[in-house]
Amino acid sequence: MKAHDGMYIGGAWRPAAGTDTVEVVNPADEQVIAHVPAGTAEDVDAAVRAARAAFPGWAATPPAERAARIGALRDVLAARKDEIAETVTAELGSPLPMSQMVHAGVPVLVAGSYAELAATYAFEERHGNSTVFLEPVGVVGAITPWNYPLHQIVAKVAPALAAGCTVVLKPAEDTPLTAQLFAEATEEAGLPAGVFNLVTGLGPVAGQALAEHADVDLVSFTGSTAVGRQIGATAGGAIKRVALELGGKSANVILPSADLAKAVNVGIANVMSNSGQTCSAWTRMLVDAERYEEAVALAAAAVAKYVPSERVGPLVNAKQQARVRGYIEKGIEEGARVVAGGPEAPLATGYYVSPTVFADVTPEMTIAQEEIFGPVVSILKYEDEADALRIANGTVYGLAGAVWAAEDAEAVAFARRMDTGQVDINGGRFNPLAPFGGYKQSGVGRELGEHGLAEYLQTKSLQF
Repeated sequence: MKAHDGMYIGGAWRPAAGTDTVEVVNPADEQVIAHVPAGTAEDVDAAVRAARAAFPGWAATPPAERAARIGALRDVLAARKDEIAETVTAELGSPLPMSQMVHAGVPVLVAGSYAELAATYAFEERHGNSTVFLEPVGVVGAITPWNYPLHQIVAKVAPALAAGCTVVLKPAEDTPLTAQLFAEATEEAGLPAGVFNLVTGLGPVAGQALAEHADVDLVSFTGSTAVGRQIGATAGGAIKRVALELGGKSANVILPSADLAKAVNVGIANVMSNSGQTCSAWTRMLVDAERYEEAVALAAAAVAKYVPSERVGPLVNAKQQARVRGYIEKGIEEGARVVAGGPEAPLATGYYVSPTVFADVTPEMTIAQEEIFGPVVSILKYEDEADALRIANGTVYGLAGAVWAAEDAEAVAFARRMDTGQVDINGGRFNPLAPFGGYKQSGVGRELGEHGLAEYLQTKSLQF
């Protein structure tokens, strides 16, 4: 795979300050496919200084012109979608159809939504004798994960650009090649020098330096709750804005009136997508006691269709593979019943994990409380609706979820009582305009749509 040997800073590819590199490994065959620079605090400082220098000009650029540049970026991403999909498949392991449809396709939709929003958003409002201006926060430090490498970049960078902010991006070390393609796309789209900057490298070095930099006005981070807690503490000490999209343990609540077969099959597909490496995945399936065993049988049959290396890709690296297999072993140790899959690696090569379904899972079990981040589904039994709500809300997370019922109104009534940021009703489709983010330890702030744009704005009022 093609890789740049420098950082994208101030509108040009520049040599890294240090000589260390990071290996990029294809998780499907465990082969090294590229090396990228391991950024240092010096690289981060250069990128932040470039972003700071570019900020006044970009903030003063009329929204319609910012919208045009974001629209051009969308067009470049659309034109390079095949290259993007192949790159994501190589460094993440996602099956190519998934990479084409989701990893390359969704970012185009999101970028397009912000091109439209930047052109129409009311950055100025009149309230009584006051005019309220919504102004860009400043320099944004964006730290993105590996599981949806381009989507997470676009979901941060596009609204920041629409708001008039400038950006320094530190992508995950497992998927830096997609980030480099995005940097090329910003240049091709005609973004002014310094408006977008890229520093590759390790989280504890480059990521920490970005989060701690005194001239970064807002840190937008997506990743684990543990790291998010550290970033939040650092930002709090500096009185710095943060947006944190963290972990999840989402409940898929199947009410007694629901179409059980449809709910189970869609629920299994949801978790198997992206090899289970989705923070919003519905990893806890809640079924009423009367239909519990029927649901277990349906889930076991459904998951059998997800064959490793065909419909399900590998996990991103060896550490993640060992972690997920450890959770499966923990589930067995605590008394859950394996009805499909198990801890054994399904293939000799590649970081694959067998798609796994657990039955007889109780709410206090580790696999029902902690985020596994792999193709693992836990099926829990509830006695009545109150019991289902107690179980659904009974974790420290609150990112997403699903509710199924014969009528939408019944499902909506239940969903309104769930402590979670986004709920799909009877299989509701993904909406790039809907706010995404969590309650409790699933994060702070929202991404996508107008709510995502608002994260990058601050408010000034003038009275006259």
